[in-house]
Amino acid sequence: MSTGNGQATPTSSASAIATTIKPTDLRGILKYVPRFQGQIFIIAIDGSIIADENFGNLLVDIAVLRSLGIKVVLVHGIGHQLVELSLARKIPITNSDGTGTTDAATLDLAIRASSRVSHALVEGLTQNALKCATTNAVRALPVGIIKGVDQQFTGKVERIDKDFLSELIDRQVVPVVSPIGFGPDGRSLRVNSDLLAAELAEALHATKIIYLTEAAGLEIDGAVRREISIEALREILQNKPERLADQSRSKAEHAVKAIETGTPRVHILDGRIFDGLLNEIFSSEGVGSLVYGNDYQQIRKARKSDVRLIYNLTRNAVRREELIHRTQQAIEKNIDQFFVFEIDENIIACVTLYFYPDKPQVAEVGSLYVMPFYANRGIGKKMVDYACMVAKERGATTVIALSTQSFGFFSNVCGFEETTKDALPEARLKLYEDSGRNAKVLVKQLA
Repeated sequence: MSTGNGQATPTSSASAIATTIKPTDLRGILKYVPRFQGQIFIIAIDGSIIADENFGNLLVDIAVLRSLGIKVVLVHGIGHQLVELSLARKIPITNSDGTGTTDAATLDLAIRASSRVSHALVEGLTQNALKCATTNAVRALPVGIIKGVDQQFTGKVERIDKDFLSELIDRQVVPVVSPIGFGPDGRSLRVNSDLLAAELAEALHATKIIYLTEAAGLEIDGAVRREISIEALREILQNKPERLADQSRSKAEHAVKAIETGTPRVHILDGRIFDGLLNEIFSSEGVGSLVYGNDYQQIRKARKSDVRLIYNLTRNAVRREELIHRTQQAIEKNIDQFFVFEIDENIIACVTLYFYPDKPQVAEVGSLYVMPFYANRGIGKKMVDYACMVAKERGATTVIALSTQSFGFFSNVCGFEETTKDALPEARLKLYEDSGRNAKVLVKQLA
Protein backbone atom coordinates (compact mmCIF):
# COMPACT_ATOMS: atom_id res chain seq x y z
CA MET A 1 0.00 0.00 0.00
CA SER A 2 1.08 3.64 -0.26
CA THR A 3 0.13 6.75 1.63
CA GLY A 4 -1.29 9.91 0.12
CA ASN A 5 2.14 11.48 -0.22
CA GLY A 6 3.43 8.61 -2.36
CA GLN A 7 5.69 7.15 0.33
CA ALA A 8 5.64 3.44 1.11
CA THR A 9 3.99 2.44 4.35
CA PRO A 10 5.84 0.06 6.68
CA THR A 11 5.95 -3.62 5.90
CA SER A 12 3.30 -4.28 8.54
CA SER A 13 0.71 -3.27 5.93
CA ALA A 14 1.68 -6.31 3.92
CA SER A 15 2.61 -8.60 6.79
CA ALA A 16 -1.02 -9.31 7.57
CA ILE A 17 -1.12 -11.45 4.43
CA ALA A 18 2.42 -12.71 4.69
CA THR A 19 2.94 -16.44 4.30
CA THR A 20 5.98 -18.21 5.60
CA ILE A 21 7.50 -21.38 4.26
CA LYS A 22 8.00 -23.76 7.16
CA PRO A 23 10.51 -26.60 7.41
CA THR A 24 7.63 -29.01 6.78
CA ASP A 25 7.18 -27.37 3.37
CA LEU A 26 10.69 -28.27 2.22
CA ARG A 27 9.51 -31.51 0.65
CA GLY A 28 7.13 -29.48 -1.49
CA ILE A 29 9.91 -27.07 -2.46
CA LEU A 30 12.31 -29.83 -3.41
CA LYS A 31 9.98 -31.22 -6.07
CA TYR A 32 10.52 -27.98 -8.01
CA VAL A 33 14.30 -28.18 -7.92
CA PRO A 34 14.79 -30.52 -10.92
CA ARG A 35 12.16 -28.52 -12.82
CA PHE A 36 13.79 -25.10 -12.31
CA GLN A 37 17.46 -26.04 -12.00
CA GLY A 38 19.55 -24.28 -14.63
CA GLN A 39 16.69 -22.04 -15.77
CA ILE A 40 16.96 -18.24 -15.91
CA PHE A 41 14.58 -16.08 -13.90
CA ILE A 42 14.46 -12.33 -14.51
CA ILE A 43 13.62 -10.64 -11.22
CA ALA A 44 12.49 -7.04 -11.69
CA ILE A 45 12.43 -5.06 -8.45
CA ASP A 46 10.67 -1.71 -8.23
CA GLY A 47 12.60 1.07 -6.51
CA SER A 48 9.96 1.24 -3.77
CA ILE A 49 10.66 -2.40 -2.85
CA ILE A 50 14.37 -1.73 -2.55
CA ALA A 51 13.49 1.08 -0.13
CA ASP A 52 11.21 -1.19 1.93
CA GLU A 53 12.30 -2.88 5.14
CA ASN A 54 11.59 -6.32 3.61
CA PHE A 55 14.38 -5.77 1.08
CA GLY A 56 16.92 -7.67 3.21
CA ASN A 57 14.60 -10.68 3.42
CA LEU A 58 14.08 -10.53 -0.33
CA LEU A 59 17.83 -10.81 -0.91
CA VAL A 60 17.89 -13.91 1.29
CA ASP A 61 15.14 -15.40 -0.91
CA ILE A 62 17.25 -14.65 -4.00
CA ALA A 63 20.19 -16.40 -2.34
CA VAL A 64 17.93 -19.43 -1.80
CA LEU A 65 17.07 -19.49 -5.50
CA ARG A 66 20.75 -19.39 -6.42
CA SER A 67 21.54 -22.19 -3.94
CA LEU A 68 18.96 -24.36 -5.74
CA GLY A 69 20.72 -23.88 -9.08
CA ILE A 70 18.32 -21.27 -10.46
CA LYS A 71 20.07 -18.60 -12.53
CA VAL A 72 19.01 -15.09 -11.62
CA VAL A 73 19.28 -11.75 -13.40
CA LEU A 74 18.22 -8.67 -11.43
CA VAL A 75 16.83 -5.54 -13.05
CA HIS A 76 15.78 -2.66 -10.85
CA GLY A 77 13.61 0.41 -11.02
CA ILE A 78 14.41 3.82 -9.56
CA GLY A 79 11.09 5.68 -9.55
CA HIS A 80 10.86 5.91 -5.77
CA GLN A 81 14.44 7.11 -5.38
CA LEU A 82 14.13 9.54 -8.28
CA VAL A 83 11.12 11.23 -6.70
CA GLU A 84 12.96 11.44 -3.37
CA LEU A 85 15.99 13.07 -5.00
CA SER A 86 13.76 15.50 -6.87
CA LEU A 87 12.08 16.59 -3.65
CA ALA A 88 15.31 16.74 -1.64
CA ARG A 89 17.13 18.84 -4.24
CA LYS A 90 14.07 20.82 -5.32
CA ILE A 91 14.71 19.89 -8.94
CA PRO A 92 11.56 19.17 -10.97
CA ILE A 93 11.56 15.98 -13.02
CA THR A 94 9.72 15.37 -16.28
CA ASN A 95 8.77 11.77 -15.42
CA SER A 96 9.67 9.16 -12.82
CA ASP A 97 9.30 5.83 -14.65
CA GLY A 98 11.14 6.31 -17.92
CA THR A 99 8.07 6.27 -20.16
CA GLY A 100 7.71 10.00 -20.83
CA THR A 101 10.09 12.78 -21.71
CA THR A 102 13.40 12.74 -19.86
CA ASP A 103 15.12 16.12 -19.82
CA ALA A 104 18.77 16.65 -18.86
CA ALA A 105 18.01 17.42 -15.20
CA THR A 106 15.84 14.31 -14.85
CA LEU A 107 18.49 12.15 -16.50
CA ASP A 108 21.15 13.46 -14.10
CA LEU A 109 19.00 12.59 -11.10
CA ALA A 110 18.12 9.22 -12.65
CA ILE A 111 21.81 8.34 -13.00
CA ARG A 112 22.41 9.27 -9.36
CA ALA A 113 19.37 7.30 -8.20
CA SER A 114 20.42 4.31 -10.28
CA SER A 115 23.90 4.33 -8.78
CA ARG A 116 22.45 4.31 -5.27
CA VAL A 117 20.06 1.46 -6.00
CA SER A 118 22.65 -0.63 -7.82
CA HIS A 119 25.00 -0.17 -4.88
CA ALA A 120 22.30 -1.23 -2.42
CA LEU A 121 21.73 -4.40 -4.47
CA VAL A 122 25.43 -5.19 -4.76
CA GLU A 123 25.94 -4.60 -1.04
CA GLY A 124 23.00 -6.81 -0.11
CA LEU A 125 24.01 -9.60 -2.47
CA THR A 126 27.56 -9.46 -1.11
CA GLN A 127 26.21 -9.81 2.44
CA ASN A 128 24.48 -12.99 1.24
CA ALA A 129 27.75 -14.36 -0.19
CA LEU A 130 26.67 -13.98 -3.82
CA LYS A 131 28.96 -12.84 -6.58
CA CYS A 132 27.41 -10.04 -8.62
CA ALA A 133 28.27 -7.34 -11.12
CA THR A 134 26.64 -4.20 -12.44
CA THR A 135 26.71 -4.13 -16.22
CA ASN A 136 26.57 -1.97 -19.31
CA ALA A 137 24.81 -4.75 -21.26
CA VAL A 138 21.87 -2.60 -22.40
CA ARG A 139 22.40 -0.85 -25.73
CA ALA A 140 19.77 1.83 -26.26
CA LEU A 141 18.64 4.38 -28.81
CA PRO A 142 16.74 7.62 -28.19
CA VAL A 143 12.98 7.18 -28.47
CA GLY A 144 12.94 10.34 -30.57
CA ILE A 145 9.88 12.47 -31.30
CA ILE A 146 6.46 11.06 -30.44
CA LYS A 147 3.32 12.98 -31.41
CA GLY A 148 5.41 16.05 -31.97
CA VAL A 149 7.17 15.89 -28.59
CA ASP A 150 10.91 15.25 -28.36
CA GLN A 151 11.44 12.59 -25.68
CA GLN A 152 15.04 13.82 -25.29
CA PHE A 153 16.98 11.36 -23.10
CA THR A 154 14.33 8.63 -22.89
CA GLY A 155 15.67 5.47 -24.50
CA LYS A 156 14.39 2.27 -26.06
CA VAL A 157 16.33 -0.98 -26.04
CA GLU A 158 18.24 -1.59 -29.27
CA ARG A 159 19.83 -4.84 -28.14
CA ILE A 160 20.94 -6.78 -25.08
CA ASP A 161 24.54 -7.97 -24.91
CA LYS A 162 23.43 -11.52 -24.18
CA ASP A 163 26.90 -13.02 -24.65
CA PHE A 164 28.26 -10.78 -21.91
CA LEU A 165 25.37 -11.58 -19.55
CA SER A 166 25.54 -15.30 -20.36
CA GLU A 167 29.24 -15.35 -19.52
CA LEU A 168 28.54 -13.77 -16.13
CA ILE A 169 25.73 -16.24 -15.45
CA ASP A 170 27.91 -19.21 -16.43
CA ARG A 171 30.51 -17.97 -13.95
CA GLN A 172 27.89 -18.00 -11.16
CA VAL A 173 27.73 -14.19 -11.12
CA VAL A 174 24.38 -12.43 -10.66
CA PRO A 175 24.09 -9.61 -13.23
CA VAL A 176 22.56 -6.39 -11.87
CA VAL A 177 21.00 -4.39 -14.67
CA SER A 178 19.99 -0.77 -14.12
CA PRO A 179 17.36 1.18 -16.10
CA ILE A 180 20.08 3.24 -17.71
CA GLY A 181 21.03 2.18 -21.22
CA PHE A 182 23.93 3.37 -23.34
CA GLY A 183 23.62 4.83 -26.82
CA PRO A 184 25.96 4.35 -29.81
CA ASP A 185 27.99 7.30 -28.57
CA GLY A 186 28.26 5.79 -25.08
CA ARG A 187 25.98 8.38 -23.51
CA SER A 188 23.28 7.47 -21.02
CA LEU A 189 19.57 7.09 -21.76
CA ARG A 190 16.73 6.41 -19.32
CA VAL A 191 14.87 3.12 -19.95
CA ASN A 192 11.68 1.86 -18.33
CA SER A 193 12.55 -1.09 -16.06
CA ASP A 194 9.36 -3.08 -16.84
CA LEU A 195 10.23 -2.95 -20.53
CA LEU A 196 13.84 -3.78 -19.76
CA ALA A 197 12.82 -6.96 -17.90
CA ALA A 198 10.84 -8.15 -20.93
CA GLU A 199 13.77 -7.42 -23.27
CA LEU A 200 16.18 -9.29 -21.00
CA ALA A 201 13.84 -12.29 -20.80
CA GLU A 202 13.60 -12.48 -24.59
CA ALA A 203 17.35 -12.17 -25.15
CA LEU A 204 18.29 -14.72 -22.48
CA HIS A 205 15.40 -17.14 -23.13
CA ALA A 206 14.27 -16.82 -19.52
CA THR A 207 11.45 -19.05 -18.28
CA LYS A 208 10.04 -16.51 -15.83
CA ILE A 209 9.82 -12.80 -15.19
CA ILE A 210 8.96 -11.90 -11.62
CA TYR A 211 7.86 -8.31 -11.09
CA LEU A 212 8.18 -7.26 -7.45
CA THR A 213 6.09 -4.20 -6.79
CA GLU A 214 3.89 -2.58 -4.13
CA ALA A 215 0.70 -4.02 -5.61
CA ALA A 216 -0.69 -7.41 -4.57
CA GLY A 217 -0.88 -8.38 -8.24
CA LEU A 218 -2.74 -7.38 -11.39
CA GLU A 219 -5.77 -5.38 -10.34
CA ILE A 220 -8.63 -5.77 -12.82
CA ASP A 221 -12.11 -4.37 -12.19
CA GLY A 222 -11.05 -3.39 -8.67
CA ALA A 223 -9.86 -6.84 -7.60
CA VAL A 224 -6.59 -8.75 -7.89
CA ARG A 225 -6.74 -11.44 -10.59
CA ARG A 226 -4.72 -14.44 -9.48
CA GLU A 227 -4.14 -15.81 -12.96
CA ILE A 228 -5.04 -14.69 -16.45
CA SER A 229 -4.20 -15.89 -19.95
CA ILE A 230 -2.30 -13.69 -22.36
CA GLU A 231 -5.35 -13.71 -24.66
CA ALA A 232 -7.66 -12.36 -21.97
CA LEU A 233 -5.14 -9.74 -20.81
CA ARG A 234 -4.38 -8.63 -24.36
CA GLU A 235 -8.09 -8.16 -25.03
CA ILE A 236 -8.45 -5.98 -21.92
CA LEU A 237 -5.45 -3.85 -22.90
CA GLN A 238 -6.71 -3.40 -26.46
CA ASN A 239 -10.41 -2.87 -25.84
CA LYS A 240 -11.00 -1.84 -22.22
CA PRO A 241 -7.72 -0.68 -20.63
CA GLU A 242 -9.69 1.28 -18.02
CA ARG A 243 -10.49 -2.07 -16.36
CA LEU A 244 -6.85 -2.21 -15.24
CA ALA A 245 -5.71 -0.20 -12.24
CA ASP A 246 -3.20 2.49 -13.23
CA GLN A 247 -0.43 0.85 -11.22
CA SER A 248 -1.04 -2.46 -13.04
CA ARG A 249 -1.01 -1.21 -16.60
CA SER A 250 2.73 -1.12 -17.25
CA LYS A 251 3.27 -4.59 -15.79
CA ALA A 252 0.33 -5.91 -17.84
CA GLU A 253 1.61 -4.44 -21.11
CA HIS A 254 5.08 -5.82 -20.64
CA ALA A 255 3.84 -9.20 -19.42
CA VAL A 256 1.99 -9.54 -22.73
CA LYS A 257 5.10 -8.46 -24.65
CA ALA A 258 7.27 -10.96 -22.77
CA ILE A 259 4.96 -13.91 -23.40
CA GLU A 260 4.54 -12.96 -27.06
CA THR A 261 8.33 -13.09 -27.45
CA GLY A 262 8.75 -16.49 -25.79
CA THR A 263 8.73 -16.15 -22.00
CA PRO A 264 6.26 -18.81 -20.77
CA ARG A 265 5.07 -17.06 -17.62
CA VAL A 266 5.14 -13.75 -15.80
CA HIS A 267 4.48 -13.28 -12.07
CA ILE A 268 3.47 -9.99 -10.44
CA LEU A 269 3.47 -9.79 -6.65
CA ASP A 270 3.92 -7.62 -3.61
CA GLY A 271 7.64 -7.51 -2.83
CA ARG A 272 6.95 -6.44 0.75
CA ILE A 273 5.49 -9.82 1.76
CA PHE A 274 7.88 -11.87 3.88
CA ASP A 275 8.77 -15.06 1.95
CA GLY A 276 6.46 -13.88 -0.85
CA LEU A 277 8.97 -14.59 -3.61
CA LEU A 278 9.54 -18.18 -2.48
CA ASN A 279 5.85 -18.83 -1.96
CA GLU A 280 5.04 -17.52 -5.43
CA ILE A 281 7.59 -19.79 -7.08
CA PHE A 282 7.38 -22.88 -4.89
CA SER A 283 3.65 -23.34 -4.40
CA SER A 284 0.78 -24.06 -6.76
CA GLU A 285 -1.33 -21.24 -5.29
CA GLY A 286 1.25 -18.45 -5.03
CA VAL A 287 0.63 -15.03 -3.51
CA GLY A 288 0.47 -12.75 -6.55
CA SER A 289 -0.80 -12.78 -10.14
CA LEU A 290 0.26 -15.11 -12.92
CA VAL A 291 0.07 -14.30 -16.64
CA TYR A 292 0.46 -17.38 -18.82
CA GLY A 293 0.57 -18.38 -22.46
CA ASN A 294 -1.31 -21.15 -24.27
CA ASP A 295 1.42 -23.70 -23.67
CA TYR A 296 1.48 -22.98 -19.94
CA GLN A 297 -1.93 -23.74 -18.48
CA GLN A 298 -3.21 -26.90 -20.06
CA ILE A 299 -5.08 -30.17 -19.91
CA ARG A 300 -3.15 -33.35 -20.64
CA LYS A 301 -3.46 -37.10 -20.24
CA ALA A 302 -2.38 -38.30 -16.83
CA ARG A 303 0.77 -40.34 -16.42
CA LYS A 304 1.71 -43.05 -13.93
CA SER A 305 3.92 -40.52 -12.18
CA ASP A 306 0.75 -38.51 -11.42
CA VAL A 307 -0.95 -41.27 -9.40
CA ARG A 308 0.06 -40.05 -5.95
CA LEU A 309 -0.70 -36.44 -6.87
CA ILE A 310 -4.19 -37.35 -8.12
CA TYR A 311 -4.83 -39.41 -4.99
CA ASN A 312 -3.78 -36.52 -2.72
CA LEU A 313 -5.74 -34.02 -4.80
CA THR A 314 -9.04 -35.91 -4.52
CA ARG A 315 -8.97 -37.47 -1.06
CA ASN A 316 -10.67 -34.52 0.65
CA ALA A 317 -13.52 -34.79 -1.84
CA VAL A 318 -13.72 -38.50 -1.07
CA ARG A 319 -14.05 -37.72 2.65
CA ARG A 320 -16.94 -35.39 1.86
CA GLU A 321 -18.49 -38.14 -0.26
CA GLU A 322 -18.28 -35.96 -3.36
CA LEU A 323 -16.22 -38.62 -5.16
CA ILE A 324 -16.05 -42.39 -4.93
CA HIS A 325 -13.03 -43.65 -3.00
CA ARG A 326 -10.20 -44.89 -5.19
CA THR A 327 -6.99 -46.35 -3.85
CA GLN A 328 -3.69 -45.37 -5.40
CA GLN A 329 -3.59 -48.84 -6.93
CA ALA A 330 -7.03 -48.31 -8.51
CA ILE A 331 -5.99 -44.93 -9.89
CA GLU A 332 -2.82 -46.42 -11.33
CA LYS A 333 -4.76 -49.30 -12.91
CA ASN A 334 -7.11 -46.82 -14.62
CA ILE A 335 -4.63 -43.98 -15.20
CA ASP A 336 -5.40 -44.01 -18.93
CA GLN A 337 -8.90 -42.70 -18.06
CA PHE A 338 -7.59 -39.59 -16.26
CA PHE A 339 -6.93 -36.12 -17.61
CA VAL A 340 -5.30 -33.46 -15.45
CA PHE A 341 -5.16 -29.67 -15.51
CA GLU A 342 -1.79 -28.05 -14.80
CA ILE A 343 -0.80 -24.61 -13.65
CA ASP A 344 2.93 -24.01 -13.45
CA GLU A 345 3.35 -27.80 -13.85
CA ASN A 346 1.24 -28.45 -10.76
CA ILE A 347 -1.89 -30.62 -11.01
CA ILE A 348 -4.85 -28.62 -9.73
CA ALA A 349 -7.76 -30.51 -11.30
CA CYS A 350 -8.65 -33.89 -12.76
CA VAL A 351 -11.42 -35.69 -14.62
CA THR A 352 -11.95 -39.22 -15.96
CA LEU A 353 -13.42 -40.36 -19.26
CA TYR A 354 -14.59 -43.96 -19.52
CA PHE A 355 -15.95 -45.85 -22.53
CA TYR A 356 -18.25 -48.86 -22.15
CA PRO A 357 -17.10 -51.91 -24.12
CA ASP A 358 -20.70 -53.01 -24.75
CA LYS A 359 -21.82 -49.49 -25.76
CA PRO A 360 -18.91 -47.70 -27.44
CA GLN A 361 -21.17 -44.80 -28.44
CA VAL A 362 -21.58 -43.92 -24.73
CA ALA A 363 -18.87 -42.38 -22.55
CA GLU A 364 -18.93 -41.41 -18.89
CA VAL A 365 -17.34 -38.34 -17.33
CA GLY A 366 -16.38 -38.80 -13.69
CA SER A 367 -14.00 -38.00 -10.83
CA LEU A 368 -14.19 -34.30 -11.64
CA TYR A 369 -12.35 -32.32 -9.00
CA VAL A 370 -10.83 -28.83 -8.88
CA MET A 371 -8.60 -27.66 -6.03
CA PRO A 372 -10.71 -25.25 -3.90
CA PHE A 373 -8.30 -22.34 -4.42
CA TYR A 374 -9.09 -22.50 -8.15
CA ALA A 375 -12.85 -22.92 -7.79
CA ASN A 376 -15.25 -20.62 -9.67
CA ARG A 377 -12.70 -19.85 -12.39
CA GLY A 378 -14.17 -21.97 -15.17
CA ILE A 379 -11.64 -24.80 -14.83
CA GLY A 380 -14.27 -27.46 -14.03
CA LYS A 381 -16.24 -26.56 -17.15
CA LYS A 382 -13.07 -26.68 -19.26
CA MET A 383 -12.34 -30.17 -17.95
CA VAL A 384 -15.83 -31.42 -18.77
CA ASP A 385 -15.86 -29.72 -22.18
CA TYR A 386 -12.48 -31.24 -22.98
CA ALA A 387 -13.63 -34.71 -21.94
CA CYS A 388 -16.73 -34.33 -24.16
CA MET A 389 -14.54 -33.24 -27.07
CA VAL A 390 -12.31 -36.30 -26.65
CA ALA A 391 -15.38 -38.54 -26.36
CA LYS A 392 -16.76 -37.16 -29.62
CA GLU A 393 -13.41 -37.60 -31.37
CA ARG A 394 -13.46 -41.26 -30.32
CA GLY A 395 -16.91 -41.83 -31.75
CA ALA A 396 -19.19 -41.33 -28.75
CA THR A 397 -22.57 -39.70 -29.33
CA THR A 398 -23.66 -39.56 -25.69
CA VAL A 399 -21.88 -38.61 -22.48
CA ILE A 400 -23.27 -39.43 -19.06
CA ALA A 401 -22.29 -38.20 -15.61
CA LEU A 402 -23.28 -39.40 -12.14
CA SER A 403 -23.28 -36.92 -9.30
CA THR A 404 -24.49 -36.71 -5.71
CA GLN A 405 -23.53 -33.10 -5.01
CA SER A 406 -22.52 -31.41 -8.28
CA PHE A 407 -25.51 -32.21 -10.47
CA GLY A 408 -26.43 -28.51 -10.59
CA PHE A 409 -23.01 -27.76 -12.08
CA PHE A 410 -23.44 -30.39 -14.78
CA SER A 411 -26.94 -29.23 -15.70
CA ASN A 412 -26.64 -25.46 -15.31
CA VAL A 413 -23.04 -24.95 -16.47
CA CYS A 414 -22.14 -27.88 -18.70
CA GLY A 415 -25.41 -28.43 -20.56
CA PHE A 416 -26.30 -31.89 -19.20
CA GLU A 417 -29.90 -32.96 -18.62
CA GLU A 418 -31.17 -35.12 -15.80
CA THR A 419 -32.43 -38.55 -16.84
CA THR A 420 -33.25 -41.90 -15.22
CA LYS A 421 -30.90 -44.70 -14.32
CA ASP A 422 -32.33 -46.67 -17.23
CA ALA A 423 -30.04 -44.61 -19.50
CA LEU A 424 -27.04 -46.44 -18.01
CA PRO A 425 -25.51 -49.41 -19.83
CA GLU A 426 -26.37 -52.71 -18.16
CA ALA A 427 -22.98 -53.25 -16.51
CA ARG A 428 -22.93 -49.67 -15.23
CA LEU A 429 -26.47 -49.94 -13.91
CA LYS A 430 -25.48 -52.88 -11.69
CA LEU A 431 -22.55 -50.92 -10.25
CA TYR A 432 -24.84 -47.95 -9.71
CA GLU A 433 -27.38 -50.00 -7.74
CA ASP A 434 -24.72 -51.84 -5.73
CA SER A 435 -23.08 -48.56 -4.65
CA GLY A 436 -26.16 -47.30 -2.82
CA ARG A 437 -25.13 -43.69 -3.45
CA ASN A 438 -28.36 -42.87 -5.30
CA ALA A 439 -26.52 -40.39 -7.51
CA LYS A 440 -28.42 -38.37 -10.07
CA VAL A 441 -27.90 -39.48 -13.65
CA LEU A 442 -27.21 -36.78 -16.21
CA VAL A 443 -26.80 -37.05 -19.95
CA LYS A 444 -25.51 -34.88 -22.79
CA GLN A 445 -25.94 -35.58 -26.48
CA LEU A 446 -22.89 -34.69 -28.58
CA ALA A 447 -23.97 -32.84 -31.70
